[in-house]
Amino acid sequence: MPVLGASKVATLAQADDPRRAILEAVGDLDKEEVFGDLVLVGTFIQNEKTPGGIIKPSDNVKEDEWQSKTGLVLKKGPLAWSEWEEDKGANARIGTWVAFNIKDGWPIQFNNAPCRLIPYERIRMRISDPNLVF
Repeated sequence: MPVLGASKVATLAQADDPRRAILEAVGDLDKEEVFGDLVLVGTFIQNEKTPGGIIKPSDNVKEDEWQSKTGLVLKKGPLAWSEWEEDKGANARIGTWVAFNIKDGWPIQFNNAPCRLIPYERIRMRISDPNLVF
């Protein structure tokens, strides 16, 4: 059983598949409702092991919870992206990696997993790989 208030940052930092790790950490969102124009984004935590094999200190890894500029779209409010915007391709579907300014989102923990609620117009771009942005 998880410790109340304990973040899942360490687990996310060790994941081979960050998309799957975020989805598993957050859990089932079917009964949850995001309001207005907000988008619930699961915060991307960089892997604790660098491509060169160096293990980062835990304080360095934990900093991603507050400083990460990328995340996975988990759920959208009913006013996030109009039909016109969707027709023009200006939409971030569930499961899409996105980049944003950290000041534009409200940091929260959902099921002890780091997330942000961000107004949709503050999401700056879709990205193919969250490791591309820092």
